[in-house]
Order: sequence, then structure tokens, then C-alpha cells
Amino acid sequence: MSAEDLRTAMVEGIAERHRAQGLVLDADIRRALLTAPRHVFAEGDADVKTSYEDIAIITKRDEERGINTSSVSAPWLQAVMLGQAGLKAGDRVMEIGSGGYNAALIRELVGPTGSVTTVDIDPDITARAERCLVAAGYDDVEVICADAEFPLEGDRTFDAIIVTAGAWDVPPAWTRQLADDGRLIVPIRIKGMTRSWLLERRDGMLVSTGHVACGFVPVLGAGRHVGTGIPLKEDPRVGLWLDERDTVDAGELGGVLDQPRVETWTGVTIGAKVAFSDQDLWLAMDPGFALVTCSQEAIDQGVVALPWQFGTPAFVDGPNITYRPKPRKLDDGRFEFGAFAHGPRAEETSQRLADQIVAWDAAGRPAPRLSIYPANTPDTDLPDGYVLDKRHSRLVISWPSARRPSSTEWSQ
Repeated sequence: MSAEDLRTAMVEGIAERHRAQGLVLDADIRRALLTAPRHVFAEGDADVKTSYEDIAIITKRDEERGINTSSVSAPWLQAVMLGQAGLKAGDRVMEIGSGGYNAALIRELVGPTGSVTTVDIDPDITARAERCLVAAGYDDVEVICADAEFPLEGDRTFDAIIVTAGAWDVPPAWTRQLADDGRLIVPIRIKGMTRSWLLERRDGMLVSTGHVACGFVPVLGAGRHVGTGIPLKEDPRVGLWLDERDTVDAGELGGVLDQPRVETWTGVTIGAKVAFSDQDLWLAMDPGFALVTCSQEAIDQGVVALPWQFGTPAFVDGPNITYRPKPRKLDDGRFEFGAFAHGPRAEETSQRLADQIVAWDAAGRPAPRLSIYPANTPDTDLPDGYVLDKRHSRLVISWPSARRPSSTEWSQ
């Protein structure tokens, strides 16, 4: 198949994925996806056919740390984030985290009367982005090598700022460079889980008007934040991941997974292929929250019953741990949520997680709202919700659509 035919197939697949999520692929975004040659930006990291698969293409790795540091994001996610941005002809846009391809899509959307500035801290990445943009015919995109934690030179503002790296916080520079009616689209890590939030100004703060679950390579430079990994079992590997300032006494958890497992099923069900990532954030508001991660070998051997390796909600209470296992399939084709626990109070901790899932269901499975305030904002000026203190800001997560308050212990 030709590159044009492959692009067409890719776009049809993205449109179908949008429909399954209750979304509509915007006509201008469709046109941009059909126009920008994604294979040019893969530049040797994938062949032409693979370049048009709906997957991320890793373009740089840190072999010493074992992490990916740059990629061409999956096109379905780029389409969603561009839809969040609501770009129109003439918009001034800053992209933070360069790969080249997303900047080309933005250029297609804002047209010749708009402007696109893409920024990355890594000179290898910006050199690659500039080279690929020129090769693809987008030589009017401005490429800057800088740490976007800090403002660009000059008094510049943008109608939209789109961050394409996983951010742990929102630095003041992003708010300062955002036009009064601008939109900030940023994947923020909260308790180790990343959501792309659409944020708009409101009464001196930033408030979300939408979000989508996603994953990105982490922000580097001054904004870099590294969480804490705590091993629970070395072979096969199982561990906990703490991404804020939480602490766990690892000594109390020694051998916890070798203790008998208690299972509690909730009666709360969900249909096949129905997203429930908002439940993860609901659970994350409870004290003792962590993510449990593992190797595929641990799943295959039944050491843990996780749906995947990369982070599942869990609670730690002293020498006890409980986590949400892979939902079990029922005879009617639906899937039931449960809680598995180990430790001397396994039944109690398993029921605690199960109760939180039931509370989420009883509240109407609400969507969260994120509000972002400066770090020096006093408690009395914050709305009700769960408060999470970052480096530059105070995040408040609330559930305005909830039918009734949950039993979650929210910090005020």
C-alpha cells in the first residue's frame, strides 16, 4: 500500500476508536491526519507501514535508566488532544515536547495565519524535529531547544499550549504564557496516573473542562520528578509505585504476597470495552493509595491477578496490602470488580477497597474536576475536594457530578 492509502486506513481506525468512546473525529483534524506524512517523522525507527499503525513510535531511549525519553505519540491520542485544544486558523500554539509530527498536525490546523512553536530540552530531539519538519514541508514551524519549565524569551503568549510529555506539576511559566482565553492541554501525573487535562482560566486559576487517560514519556529538566519504587517480590517481580510524597514502611511488607489471599467481589459490574479510568482517580483519594506493578511472569504464574503490568490501584495499611484485580467475567458478558488482599488483616483491607468501589458506583460513577492554584494559596481559598500539593501548585480534585458524597476521606 502507498503512504496515502496507509494514512487513510489509519484515520479510519482513529475515527472508529473515537466513535467507540462516544467522540467524533473533527473534520479539520481528519484532514490534518490525512495530510501530514507520519512516516517522515519516524525517520528510520519504523518502516512506512508501521509508521501508520495507531501506536507510539519510540525515537530515543535512556538505556542506563531503562526508560523511553522521546516518541512520536500514538495518533489516536494526538487526535484527542488536538480535539481538546479546539484549534482554529490563526491560533498561536506552543507545543512542549517535540517529535515533529504533532507540530505538523498543529500547523495544518492553524494555517499560514497562525504560528507553531515547538520546544524540547534535548538538542538531539529538536535537531531531529527540525530536520523532519523541513523534509515534510513545514519549514515555518519554530523549533526551540530549551527547558520549558521556564518562559521563552520575550513577552509571548499563546492561544493554546499543548504539552506532549508527562508532567508532574504545572509551572508558573505555562500559566504566564497562556492568553487570557487560552487553553492548556497537559498530561499530569496524579498519584502515578496520567490524564491529559483540558484546562482553562477561571477567576485566577486553571479549571479542567475535560480529560482523557493516557501515557507519555516523562518531563525532563527542572520539572522532572521521580517517584519511589518498593519491591514486594524479586522473582517474579512485583512492587509498589509511589509518585507523590507518600511513604510506606517496606519492612512491614516483607513476604506479604506469600500470605493467604482474601478475595472480595463487589457486585459492581461494567460492560466489555467500557472505560473506567475515573474509578482509578476516585480510589487514589484514599490514604495509603499506591500502584502495584509487576512483570508479566508474575501475572502468568498467578502471584498477582492484575490486568496489566504497569500500575493498578492498591492500598497499603501497615503489613497489609489490597489491590483491584482483573475484573472477572460473568455469565451475562459483564465484568465484576473485586479486591484481593494479603496480610494479617486481609479481610478488613479487602473490604475497604471493595467499599470504595461500591461508593464510586453509588455516586453515579462521576467524572473528576481538576482545579489548579498557586502553591501559596491558603486552605481557606481552596474549594472542597482532595488537595494534592505539588512543587509549584496546589491541585484540587473534586467530583461535582457525584450523586452523593463518597466515604473517601478528603483533605480540605
